[in-house]
Amino acid sequence: MAEEFRTARDTMGEMQIPADALWGASTQRAVENFPISGQAVPAEVVRAHAMLKWAAATANAERGILDQGIADAIKAAADEVIAGELDDHFPVDTFQTGSGTSTNMNVNEVVANRAKQLLGEDLTSTSVHPNDHVNASQSSNDTFPTSVHVAVARVAHNQLLPALDHLAQELRAKADAWADVVKSGRTHLMDATPVTLGQEFGGYARQIELGMQRVERALEPVYELAMGGTAVGTGLNCPPGFAEQVIDLIARRTDVPFREADDHFEAQGARDALVEFSGALKTVAVSLIKIANDVRWLASGPRTGLYELQLPAIQPGSSIMPGKVNPVIPESVRQVAAQVIGNDAATTVGGLSGELELNVMIPQMARNVIESEELLANVCRVFVDKCLAGTEATDKGPQTVERSLMQVTALVPEIGYERSAGLAKKALEEDKTLREVALEDGIDPDTLDRVLDYKRMTEGGVM
Repeated sequence: MAEEFRTARDTMGEMQIPADALWGASTQRAVENFPISGQAVPAEVVRAHAMLKWAAATANAERGILDQGIADAIKAAADEVIAGELDDHFPVDTFQTGSGTSTNMNVNEVVANRAKQLLGEDLTSTSVHPNDHVNASQSSNDTFPTSVHVAVARVAHNQLLPALDHLAQELRAKADAWADVVKSGRTHLMDATPVTLGQEFGGYARQIELGMQRVERALEPVYELAMGGTAVGTGLNCPPGFAEQVIDLIARRTDVPFREADDHFEAQGARDALVEFSGALKTVAVSLIKIANDVRWLASGPRTGLYELQLPAIQPGSSIMPGKVNPVIPESVRQVAAQVIGNDAATTVGGLSGELELNVMIPQMARNVIESEELLANVCRVFVDKCLAGTEATDKGPQTVERSLMQVTALVPEIGYERSAGLAKKALEEDKTLREVALEDGIDPDTLDRVLDYKRMTEGGVM
């Protein structure tokens, strides 16, 4: 059946729009102008933008700028957007006008048209105008950066930080469980003095805990919102106290400590806060690569690798080698981390591309930062639930620690570096343990029992 259309108008003329679409002419132009990626602006940004419109309608009504009935209809329509009930009405590609004007108008038009319906009117009515009413006291140039910051902060609080905490707690639990599993340490991928498996996992837990701290610190500048600067940062057409009230309403609704920017020219001309926050995400990604790669190494085998860990078998590993099981979850973690690092590079380019009073790379920066947050959150949970929670320590580490040569380090205070090095070389050449060649060299058995205490070696100090 042929699709039905309706006619909508903006300042450039008429546009044909799908009859059941709530957007208007400006949105339709953007849909036709930007057939770029097929990826719409992140839903979290759209919902944050609707929350801003909800708060703006409240503030404008209190100042007599909006009729209370119109304001209430705008707020009700915005609430539907915030709840995700109108997601299908936001089709604008993320790679659009760099200020986010197309998305601002998309939200303005959808909220205005839905408000008309809630007032019992059809979409041809002019009772609620997307610019004069929904966008009153605002500009795309201060609202879109505001909504991006709100969305980024909410994703961090609601998804990323809880997922990182989930991972940190599991790593810490493994560290406690394996506190007495002694094994050979490795530096340069070569045998080193003993460590415990718990110490290794404690290091991983601390990496993630520090990553959470970095994210939390990097959120501080994200809490500053550009709202109130309007077109260029001067606040033209913005009533006194309007921005402060809008931000307070958003902060109370989200339970996130948003505040008005100290300098609106910085808040609109630069996107340094997003660059800094993306850098914190990149650091978390780097930590995840190290942890996931170590887990892969420690689980390598089962017969020709290290095999100090056994990962849960969750799917066949090969279409040609029967019985093969691969570390697929750590591999997924590393791929996500690589994508986050790439997103950070694009975000950096976006940040350095602000000219004069406005950065016009905001939509791609929003896309990349929010994608990074969501990818990290999702993969951290998968890493725990499908891999780490079911991972077990094998006997391989404790069994091979006796074969390591680097515990000779503990003999150095007793017999010196040169003699100790000779013993290590002899043990390697003759395929003997260090204890065996040390006894042959005349070292007192009681001294060896005291010095070659592998668990004590993991605790530092002189043996």
